Amino acid sequence: MEPGDPGNRTASKAESQLRKGVLEYCVLALMRDGARYGVELLRELEETGALATSQGTVYPLLSRLRRDRLVETTWQESASGPPRRYYELTEAGRAALAEFTGTWPVFRDAVDHLLAPKAQPQASGETGR
Repeated sequence: MEPGDPGNRTASKAESQLRKGVLEYCVLALMRDGARYGVELLRELEETGALATSQGTVYPLLSRLRRDRLVETTWQESASGPPRRYYELTEAGRAALAEFTGTWPVFRDAVDHLLAPKAQPQASGETGR
């Protein structure tokens, strides 16, 4: 099993909450350059390790994105099996991704700032032991 395989370990609460918070936008980002089908999205998320997830998470997310009109779908024939549903960004989906893309660096930097250990001031006159 791969380290990012969700069946390989139990995600920590922090990891699970972080994934839940960014997964929607990462899925939208995967569609930035064109339509994708579900298994393709799952595969690319798995390749990141930290964003690996299951069909039971991605397909309901894709349904919600479609209901929210952030993606639209089309069916396309597949040379290797049944037709596939492809998901593609709408203008609203591109706008949501652009908003997240602008917000993420500020958010990430703020969290990094808070997590970084503070330098401890040295008391005057103290010597190292």
